[in-house]
Amino acid sequence: MTLASADSSALSERDQAILAAVDAGFARAVEDLKGLVRIPSVSWDAYDPAHVQESADAVAALAEGTGVFERVSIERAPIGDTDQLGQPAVLATRAARNGKPSILLYAHHDVQPWGDEALWRTPPFEPTEIDGRLHGRGASDDKAGVITHLAAVRALAEVLDPEVGLALFIEGEEEHGSRSFQRFLELHADALRADVIVVADSDNWSTETPSLTVALRGNVALNVRITTLGHASHSGMYGGAVPDAMLAFAKLAATIWDDEGSVAIEGLTEADLDVPEQSEQHLRDEAAVLDGVELIGTGPLLRRLWAKPAATITGVDAPSVPDASNTILPTMRFRLSTRIAPGQSAADAFAAIERHLRAHAPFGAHLEITDVDLGDPFLVDASGWGAEAAKRAMADAWGAEPVEAGIGGSIPFIADLVAQFPGAQILVTGVEDPGTMAHSPNESQHLGVLKRAIGAEALLLARAGDLEA
Repeated sequence: MTLASADSSALSERDQAILAAVDAGFARAVEDLKGLVRIPSVSWDAYDPAHVQESADAVAALAEGTGVFERVSIERAPIGDTDQLGQPAVLATRAARNGKPSILLYAHHDVQPWGDEALWRTPPFEPTEIDGRLHGRGASDDKAGVITHLAAVRALAEVLDPEVGLALFIEGEEEHGSRSFQRFLELHADALRADVIVVADSDNWSTETPSLTVALRGNVALNVRITTLGHASHSGMYGGAVPDAMLAFAKLAATIWDDEGSVAIEGLTEADLDVPEQSEQHLRDEAAVLDGVELIGTGPLLRRLWAKPAATITGVDAPSVPDASNTILPTMRFRLSTRIAPGQSAADAFAAIERHLRAHAPFGAHLEITDVDLGDPFLVDASGWGAEAAKRAMADAWGAEPVEAGIGGSIPFIADLVAQFPGAQILVTGVEDPGTMAHSPNESQHLGVLKRAIGAEALLLARAGDLEA
């Protein structure tokens, strides 16, 4: 497969040569991706940090191998104001020349845990090609984003000596909350400062149509402990008069949503976004909704996903069924993950959620809220030259006009990028597609999407070098 422009005759000879270089180097890019996928670089505390270090070393070696960057290093930044260091990140830089703009390329090399290996059709860390997709944990999220940056830089350098400034920042803990991200930006602000920031960690409309992500929901996640008793008691002796923690949890949880499944927390807002049409069957197929199960919420489907809040209970600490006894449970804990609409700050949303939980705690149950994670939503200003150049590059590399899309997920660190570099244009791109199954068993990367994403980014970098900063 070769890259084809929407109108290849309109491309300059240089741009055609860049796409040809992407084609010629693609087999190498896939092998580089396979090498990264083989490293189980889970950044969570319970997993071996040596694998994250191994992954950082591998990415740094690939960056060195491009021959483009003037300096490549592996850096670790403190977590907040503590002495604890975050996971290793790769930082590679090349200064702009002759007044050209600078572009920061972001992705992350850490991955989600693989979960129950029995649910995988192929070994999670043995990259396996099946029907044009490369399967493995991190094959798409986000090691394909890493390879997109590296392969695009390599193709660019095969055609010209780039004058555009380049900074490559490959984070090592995005899947664990980017805990040292803000300090990393502060410590390396001069090296990272750019006119345009490309965040390669999002989705595409389909395997044939690219997307520029222009809206991201934020997130508020927290643990809630519910306690009703000082100790457990016999359910036969006291059941029916003494409230147990699971009863309190069930009644409290039921207040979070209305009868249609929409979030019913007063104070959470929705955004006024225009959304494309999406059929219910398309969404049901993508999400594997079982026959007979109804969708939740109201209004256009993509407004529900992009512009309205959503709430999910993602974990419960309580006795398992095999360990169940005839006991009135005195305490239990759950984790609530809430996606908030663009336009509302995470701090305001958390205040609304906390008010709701405390106001609706039944039977006077005691609540303890801990482990709060906040991430602000984001709306992209797509009017700058960076967004226009990115969309033209996507159209030329994919042979299809891109869609300006929202996503229901969150990338909380973008708020940190905005705060540290308020003048930069932020472009959220990606290599995922609706079939990627990121974070799930059987994650995979569509190789056609990967090639087109590399081509689009290489064209963007080349055309940015035609401009003055």
